[in-house]
Amino acid sequence: MVRMRRKSPPQATKDEIRSYTMSQIRSKDTSIEVMFRRALWHSGIRYRKNYKALPGKPDIAITRHKIAVFCDGEFWHGKDWNVVKGRLRTRRDYWVQKIERNIDRDNSIDRRLARLGWTVLRFWGGDIEKNLGQCVAEVREAILQARIDTAAADFYEESIAAGQSPEYNGH
Repeated sequence: MVRMRRKSPPQATKDEIRSYTMSQIRSKDTSIEVMFRRALWHSGIRYRKNYKALPGKPDIAITRHKIAVFCDGEFWHGKDWNVVKGRLRTRRDYWVQKIERNIDRDNSIDRRLARLGWTVLRFWGGDIEKNLGQCVAEVREAILQARIDTAAADFYEESIAAGQSPEYNGH
């Protein structure tokens, strides 16, 4: 097997080094995403990854139950943003604008998915690393809730179709 040698950063200006560093940051298949997907798969939960048919391309989409899961990095998505914002020292205006735009976009995507009938779950990278089992349990709980909601909707529709009141009358 031939191993590819990783390109080293350019020996140039700070801007070029910064540009190179930023280009190495992944947007998909991050370590937290892969860890979370692997745990879901081993739990018997099947999904699609980076599902392009939905707004925001969720990292994980459980299409059968209409659940969209995002694995968010703390800095990029603004965890404890008011605290972190105060600590920024370099290029403060740029980063404040960028992260706040990310936060707004995340909220917009959540609303759009909810209007489409999807349940949205967002997990911070640190929570996935420290409490992977709890994160998987939250997904399982969302699947169970989706099954209950589907069964209730089916019962309601069947009752209406049969000409019965869908309310429970105690008999």
